[in-house]
Amino acid sequence: MKLLISFFTLTLAYNVRALDNGLARRPPMGWMSWQRFLCVVDCNLYPDDCISDTLFRQMADRMSEDGYLEAGYEYLVIDDCWMATKRDEQGKLQPDLIRFPYGMKNLSDYVHSKGLKFGMYQAVGRKTCAGYPGSKGHLEIDANTFAEWDVDYIKMDGCSARKYEYKKAYTDFGKFLNNTGRPIVYSCSWPAYLEIPGIHANYTYLAEICNLWRNWADIEDSYESLTAIIDWFSKNRNRFINSAGPGNWNDPDMLLIGNYGLSIEQSKSQMALWAIMAAPLLMSVDFRTIDQRSKDILLNKEAIAINQDKLGLQGRWLKKTDSIDIWVRQIAPVVNGEYTYAVAFHSRREDGFPFALRVALDEISLSNSIEYFVTDIFEPTNFNRTVNVAEEILVRVKPSGVVFLKFVPQGI
Repeated sequence: MKLLISFFTLTLAYNVRALDNGLARRPPMGWMSWQRFLCVVDCNLYPDDCISDTLFRQMADRMSEDGYLEAGYEYLVIDDCWMATKRDEQGKLQPDLIRFPYGMKNLSDYVHSKGLKFGMYQAVGRKTCAGYPGSKGHLEIDANTFAEWDVDYIKMDGCSARKYEYKKAYTDFGKFLNNTGRPIVYSCSWPAYLEIPGIHANYTYLAEICNLWRNWADIEDSYESLTAIIDWFSKNRNRFINSAGPGNWNDPDMLLIGNYGLSIEQSKSQMALWAIMAAPLLMSVDFRTIDQRSKDILLNKEAIAINQDKLGLQGRWLKKTDSIDIWVRQIAPVVNGEYTYAVAFHSRREDGFPFALRVALDEISLSNSIEYFVTDIFEPTNFNRTVNVAEEILVRVKPSGVVFLKFVPQGI
């Protein structure tokens, strides 16, 4: 029991030297183009899916009008493949003028007119990951260009750079962003380029220069990819969990919910675990075709509230029981010194039926109160009652699915 408690004590040691530019006090929420639309640039073959001015205006419309902005999803972020293949005569980045005929400032203004914030992509190396002009040798002019376009969020990728170049490039670009005077959330992909080949990133330093950072591999539209990322985060959690907090976040990558690769139960699992991990909630889905059940998951108010919890303490994988992973996060309200807890039971089983798991509250470190009021985030009729700390609870977890519970301390 003492070991379990010590896990949570570690989360309080938030890095006091973290970047504080006043931004990303909660995990950023929004939409990013890459996972769903990748680098589709053939607008003749894919007129509805190509990376273009039309696509992003349509996504901005849907975000603003279909409840996503109201739920907290505020950033619309263009990923790779928006650029022309060459810079202009002044060395500035320019969009592909066939696909973006009105320019990026005009598109930025449109996004802002919808109440959203505007995000863009670049890379610190000579080329972006898709082969477009990178920022090497142009870091300052690119920062100024993004500020001129009224950009609110930058994803800075790491393609075409060498490992010894990353620290200076990412540090310098952050300084150039700050020097523009425009508040721009800074997302760094630096650690992913180290961790994938097995080099440990310096997360203490990352928290000094970045608002969020991609830790590991790109997510792909499959449950296999999702679980590989989940497993990496659970295995390596103690190396980076204490660097997260208001203004600085670990980023396990985009939400797959509403695309092709996940079932509804698997989609609930991703939403629950991203909430537990205090991960950025960056959707990558076609709002024009999303099904209602997926939309309901993305707009679940209780799951979003846990993700956006004001304490900013990242949760963690705690244990595995009967092939069910248990993840726990401390959240508000704090009642007479006792935390509320969010707990996710994520099934890794393939039984074909909801597995019944009995768990004592002290097994998941909930033992310092008389009782808790328990609610089920996705299935409110399953749990909506008070539980004494001496009781066991019974959860029935569907294959590859999740039971996501909230425990509020009572009886003090």
